Amino acid sequence: MACLLVAVFLLVLQAYAAPPDVVQSLDLGPGLTANVTLSPPLGTSKCAPHSIIIGVRKGGTRALLEMLDIHPEVAAAATEVHFFDWDENYAKGFDWYRELMPYSYPHQITVEKTPGYFTSALAPERIRAMNSSIKLLLILRDPTERVISDYTQVYFNRLENHKPVQAIENLLVRSGALNTRYKAIQRSLYDLHMSNWLRYFPLEQIHIVDGDTLIRDPLPELQKVERFLNLPPRIMSSNFYFNQTKGFYCIRSEGRERCLHESKGRPHPAVNGTVLQQLRSYLREHNHNFYRLVKRSFDWQ
Repeated sequence: MACLLVAVFLLVLQAYAAPPDVVQSLDLGPGLTANVTLSPPLGTSKCAPHSIIIGVRKGGTRALLEMLDIHPEVAAAATEVHFFDWDENYAKGFDWYRELMPYSYPHQITVEKTPGYFTSALAPERIRAMNSSIKLLLILRDPTERVISDYTQVYFNRLENHKPVQAIENLLVRSGALNTRYKAIQRSLYDLHMSNWLRYFPLEQIHIVDGDTLIRDPLPELQKVERFLNLPPRIMSSNFYFNQTKGFYCIRSEGRERCLHESKGRPHPAVNGTVLQQLRSYLREHNHNFYRLVKRSFDWQ
């Protein structure tokens, strides 16, 4: 009996090392379990985000959040909340939203990311109503590559769910012309979405991360984010290492190494050259409009 009590005590100690505010089931042996409710760390609270990664989908939002989470003064939300872009969630109210944020210490800033916000017509106004001075992070990549990456994600998701799939050309082209109503193309019209955001926020409150550069060389982009968020410089080159097998950078932090989920960095399908050129030609004018809006250019084809 004494051994059992010691075992329970040790398991409870282990449980307190787990994330806070969780009911954890402990296995005490055959037929024996115990549920332990964990309290949040002393001095922490749940706060509304100080910064939000607003998009874009398939632009590198997960990589940005994971890399930013290295910083000791950042508390990152674990999941995409979809509070400001989904009416059913927005109707649940601000208190519901705040409860989905992580516990943080007073010296930390809370960061949430939901890629769908950038292309949402309602999100900018709703976020401004919450906090008109909030700092927004927007990570973008070459819009043509983003379209193909968007297709690739949906393609593999449908395969995993045993649903029929189509070749990308069948979605990009309809009746011999580019299918500009295809959602993946609509999401890559950065100028249209940015115009909506600039109706509610000044450009100085929106920091644009170059997603293509972040993949090749993460540190310079993250140092810019640190400065934008007024964080002390804590992210270093030693926090990253290139994984030859995966073909992209992984994270080294607090003695642990981790890479993004296997769904990230999937190979893209080869796209018919003529169709690809149609897509690039269509997006080119939108890209130049976007450059004028944000007063900078990108190395997009």
